Amino acid sequence: RFSMQPETETTLDGIRDIKVYQNKQGYRFSVDALLLSSFVNVRHVENIADLGTGSGIIGLLLARKYPEAKVLLVELQKSLYALAKKNIVLNNMEERVDVLLADIKDMKKKVLPRSYDLVVYNPPFRKPETGCLSLGEEKAVARHELRLEFADLAEAASHLLKVRGRFSMIFHPERLLEAIDILRRNRLEPKRTRFVHNDPAAGSKIVLIEAVKEGRPGLKVSSPLFIYDGKGAYTAELNEVYRVKAEGQAV
Repeated sequence: RFSMQPETETTLDGIRDIKVYQNKQGYRFSVDALLLSSFVNVRHVENIADLGTGSGIIGLLLARKYPEAKVLLVELQKSLYALAKKNIVLNNMEERVDVLLADIKDMKKKVLPRSYDLVVYNPPFRKPETGCLSLGEEKAVARHELRLEFADLAEAASHLLKVRGRFSMIFHPERLLEAIDILRRNRLEPKRTRFVHNDPAAGSKIVLIEAVKEGRPGLKVSSPLFIYDGKGAYTAELNEVYRVKAEGQAV
């Protein structure tokens, strides 16, 4: 069982040049957010939707990466919605970033179809019967498929995306074939994947996936990304991901 107690104590954290308030005992972003925002490589984008945004970190990183784009953050949990709203103001992005309190399964009712060039999602990796449930409802909902199944997500992303729009997500490699099957059923053709490993000796625990709405078949598997070099230090690539500003300028 998980606690239903409200989690109101927050911390102020930063990544690159984005700052966010997070619930101290609730769901908190990890390196996954930076990996996913860095994986997105479209040259130009006008409208971005970040589904299940949490504190808003991925959407805010992408808003910085694409300074002309408008971004919609979508969050189901009221506690996280309130934080995302606060973090938009904290980063002075009120003119370009908005947040919607809504269930992803209700996107067809809430948002016009074919409205977005890019949809991103860092979803719950685990089905409810697998793994250990996180403590606290906020963490549990964010990390397990308690309120949203992957098929619902794919359907929502397909509804939101324009033809040739891109859907980028992070997922568990054990469920990659399931993801590809469900994406294709929703007219989202997987075009690019990249496996992420803790170090060169470890198996992959994360896979980054990019799909194109009504795209042609043809999947590119990029070189693996290693977080650590085998000696406990970040690899040069990961240091670069942390060090470089979203616009590509070194800090």
